[in-house]
Amino acid sequence: MVSDGITMGVNGMRYSLPSRDLIADCVELMHEAYMCDGILTLSGCDKTIPGVLMPLARNNSIGLTLYGGSILTGRFQDKAISIADNFVAIGAYSVGKMTKEELRTVEKCACPGAGSCPGMFTANTMATAIEALGMSVPGSSSHVAVDVHNNISNGKKRDISESVKALFGLLKKGIRARDIMTKEAFENAITVMYALGGSTNGILHLLALAHEAEVNLTIKDFNRIASRVPLIGNFKPFGNYAMEDLEKIGGTPMVLKLLLDGGLLHGKVMTCTGQTMEENLKDVPSRPTDQNVITSLEKPLAPPMKHIVVMEGNLAPQGAVIKLSGKELNFFEGPARVFDSEELAVDAILTGKIKKGDILVIRYEGPKGGPGMREMLYPGNALIGAGLGNDVALITDGRFSGATHGIMIGHVTPEAHVGGPLAILEEGDKVAINLSTKTIDAKLSDEEIALRMKKWKQPEDKYKTGILARYAKLVKSPSVGAILQ
Repeated sequence: MVSDGITMGVNGMRYSLPSRDLIADCVELMHEAYMCDGILTLSGCDKTIPGVLMPLARNNSIGLTLYGGSILTGRFQDKAISIADNFVAIGAYSVGKMTKEELRTVEKCACPGAGSCPGMFTANTMATAIEALGMSVPGSSSHVAVDVHNNISNGKKRDISESVKALFGLLKKGIRARDIMTKEAFENAITVMYALGGSTNGILHLLALAHEAEVNLTIKDFNRIASRVPLIGNFKPFGNYAMEDLEKIGGTPMVLKLLLDGGLLHGKVMTCTGQTMEENLKDVPSRPTDQNVITSLEKPLAPPMKHIVVMEGNLAPQGAVIKLSGKELNFFEGPARVFDSEELAVDAILTGKIKKGDILVIRYEGPKGGPGMREMLYPGNALIGAGLGNDVALITDGRFSGATHGIMIGHVTPEAHVGGPLAILEEGDKVAINLSTKTIDAKLSDEEIALRMKKWKQPEDKYKTGILARYAKLVKSPSVGAILQ
């Protein structure tokens, strides 16, 4: 798999999202070629989690998936830190808020051992969603990978044993992937994603998984479910805790029980254990009251529709997503600062050219235009580090890391490369973000937009050969999961 942490902010990130579909094809190729009876797939960081499950849904195989677990947090100045803090630190250093020695210490301490990013970033978003989907054994998404001595954790040892038992149970009962991956099961996965404050990448990956399972899930379903699910998970990058903290108070099963008891989950759905969701949760302890990791449904961190919201408007006629993570944002308007690549935008941030009230626009970073739909973690966290996280909005046809926070709108569709309205936006144009109407609009008349579109010419494809050239030709819109034709 491609490591997002290593490729962040460079051209290598273009290969990250395409690797999801390559992983899926490789798993399918081997499983079907050897005509296996069942399959237990293993995943680590975010693209591998949907990647190893997509072929099971595609071929209606008998099997399940096992997540390797998240990393423990590092420590800096008596605070828990993770890989995302490196990028915040770079932004802080660039504006003189951190010394070079402090930056180096952050870099050394952020990753103390093995495992995926510890907060509710994309890996843990997808791991918890897939446990809610019923395709991994109970508790496996919240058990950390290793202990403080960097040995495999006891929880993960249990997950391995339980996953093998579950596989043989599925074989014995003849339960296939699509018996589990139903529309109601996907609604459970989306519910957990919103409740825990998951990554915007979850929308891409759950749409892709539903496509493979031939389940009629659309981007409009996300707002429908979001309208009834409050934010109850106090997790990084916007909150205070990590997956190791959730494991200590009952893990993902405790959260599922809380949501089920609150009438927010479908309890009758089948899971990979051969039992229904409510049967799995029958003996799970209730939420402890002496902790701040998971709030009650009655007193959530934020009400429904205050985490990830699907937006439309004249800049995103086919949709976009904004990640609020509980922030009180109703309206934001400012001048567009337009950049045709991530690198140009980052340079503007680090050299102090972006000011409070600006709307930073990064275009030609979509699935076709990038190609590969890079994550904008670097510019997003550079804004945070520069002290502009609450005062500058970022709009892009690229996507975000699960570690991104701030005022972030991504997945703008149609993307600029195929003639989406983002392509004709000019420096200084007024842009309005309106949460009450769920719209992002350029303050331009329809006539002006049409006039500019007539003058616009599509840029040449950046890659003429190789996997990225092939990907650009085959990939579809993020609004349907960036699936391949």
